[in-house]
Amino acid sequence: MDYGISTTVDAPFEPTVERVRAALAEQGFGVLTEIDIRATMKAKLGAELEDYLILGACNPPLAHQALEADRRIGLLLPCNVVVRTAGGRTVVEAMDPQLLVQVTGEPGLAPVADEAARRLRAALAALED
Repeated sequence: MDYGISTTVDAPFEPTVERVRAALAEQGFGVLTEIDIRATMKAKLGAELEDYLILGACNPPLAHQALEADRRIGLLLPCNVVVRTAGGRTVVEAMDPQLLVQVTGEPGLAPVADEAARRLRAALAALED
C-alpha cells in the first residue's frame, strides 16, 4: 500500500525546505510542528543520518471539517510532510490524506481527504517548476 505523495527535486535541502513551506502556505497549510530527525538522532543516539525534517502541516478549514466528521481524527493529524536528502537530491513526501478514510472507515472524511490530497499534490507539483 502506498501511503504517500512524493516528488524529488534537484535542489539543496535548505532552500527546498523553504520552498515547501511556501508551497504549503499557498495551499492554505500552516506548519504547526517541525521535527529535525537528523539532529534528534545525533543528540539522542549519536547516530548519523541524512538531512531529514518532518513538518506537521495543517489546513484549519479542512481540519475543522475532519473533526466535525470524526472527533478522533485528531489522532491522525496534522498531515506529515517529510523533506529529506537522498542520493544528492531532495525528496519531499506527504502523507496521503486518503489514509484518513481508509484507517477510520468514516465516509464523511472522503470529501475532506479529497480536497487535502488535491492541495498537497498542488504544493508538491509547485516544487517541480
